[in-house]
Amino acid sequence: MTNPIADPGHGHSPAAWTGVIIMLAGFTIGTVAFCLAEFSPVWVALIWVGAAIVPIGALVGWLLARAGYGVKGPKYSPKAH
Repeated sequence: MTNPIADPGHGHSPAAWTGVIIMLAGFTIGTVAFCLAEFSPVWVALIWVGAAIVPIGALVGWLLARAGYGVKGPKYSPKAH
C-alpha cells in the first residue's frame, strides 16, 4: 500500500535540525533561568543569554541552508523511505 500523501520534505535537513536544536537550547536556558531568577541576579542575566541564543539559532539555520545543507541544497541528500 502506498501513501497517497507525498512528503514535502520540509524541515528534514541538517540546516533545519541544527537551527531548531540551538533555539531549543536557548528556550531551555531562558526558562530554567526564569524559574530560578528570584534566587540570584545571575539568573536574570542568564534569561537574556537564553533570549539571545534563539535568534542566533535561526541565523545559523538560515546560513546552513544558504551553504547548501537545506532541503534542496546540493550538499544534502535525503534518505530513501
